[in-house]
Amino acid sequence: MKRLIQFGLFVFLFSSLTACNGQTNSNTATQKNTDTKKLVGGGCEGCELMFVGMPETISSEHTSIGWTEGSQKLILTGKVFQLDGKTPAPNVIIYYWHTDDKGLYSSNDQTPKQAKEHGRLRGWVKTDEKGKYTIKTSRPAAYPSQDIPQHIHLSIKEPNIENEYFADLYFDDDPLYLNHKKKYGKLDRAGTEILRVLLDGNIQVAEHNIVVGLNIPNYPNKSNIVYKSGLNIGEDNPSFIPYHAFGPDKGTRTCPVCKYGRFHGIVYFVGNNPNWDDIKKWLTFLEQESVTRSKYLKAYFVYGNEKDYNKDTRQKELENFGLELNLKNIALTFVPSMTDTESEVNLNKINQGVENTFVIFKHRVIIDKFINFKPTADNFKIISSTLDKTKGDYFNLSEPKHD
Repeated sequence: MKRLIQFGLFVFLFSSLTACNGQTNSNTATQKNTDTKKLVGGGCEGCELMFVGMPETISSEHTSIGWTEGSQKLILTGKVFQLDGKTPAPNVIIYYWHTDDKGLYSSNDQTPKQAKEHGRLRGWVKTDEKGKYTIKTSRPAAYPSQDIPQHIHLSIKEPNIENEYFADLYFDDDPLYLNHKKKYGKLDRAGTEILRVLLDGNIQVAEHNIVVGLNIPNYPNKSNIVYKSGLNIGEDNPSFIPYHAFGPDKGTRTCPVCKYGRFHGIVYFVGNNPNWDDIKKWLTFLEQESVTRSKYLKAYFVYGNEKDYNKDTRQKELENFGLELNLKNIALTFVPSMTDTESEVNLNKINQGVENTFVIFKHRVIIDKFINFKPTADNFKIISSTLDKTKGDYFNLSEPKHD
């Protein structure tokens, strides 16, 4: 059955359909036009094929024929979370399909007739009790003679949602992706749409967490967060250029995620309501964590109090603060305000009125967030535990070299 929705909801999807239909009838998840029903996810043409040939028993791990036939082995793995980005989501079915080494959705005699447009590189996983899934397949090639980047289609079926919805994933080292993003923007359905690969010998590994309902139209469940500040867990930590008043990059406007995005990072935002006693305690703790974790953690303090802002005064204030605390590893930075567009700190969507916002990222993706967090022993343990638990099996792998 074909899913239908309101016309023009996402121009991006229409364009993708046009490109994909040049190869087959429907090789991308896309939306259709209707005024009669609003489906979760906005509808999806092609996602319904997830039910064709679906096995009765689905494991949390699946290996496609591409793992043995493809030229580049790829492991796509991660966890699926509820909308809060923290609670594991078990029993979520993820159906995937993608092109072969030639950029085609080629089928074989094992491919069901109704699903031939998805080709033979397709399969299913169901998340385990911890929300984990693993797909072993091959890295897809881009469509021949087209400017659509390499991508993997996902169709997601939650146990308590009537219909499935889609998400498309792209590779950040694909030269075609940059122009694609500039032209269509980022949708980030159910989490960031970007896959960042690591190298395990001759195997590429892409860790990708899914947050069900995130940026999904008509999603029935709503976040119960009382205080809103910062982007969502599962989204990319954006680039921005604060002034560095103290620390390793003093005197520069180094971008935190650009300078250090591979491993763990903590960005500690304080706006119009600084509590300097608490700030001292937090910075002392973060300094200790930075020493313990060495190159695997970089912490940034970003001060954005717009009251009586003066650049020279602010810089001297933070410089004296760093000397007082004898900080060696933490970067003390500032911006004119949390809504400043010149530094692009506004992209972080920080609420100036809250006392603080802690954003923890790994490999450029936000993995946890805390608002109005007090510097208690228990909260220190929460931060440390978050860093320990989110290392994963591939934390120490290297990235491939690319622009």
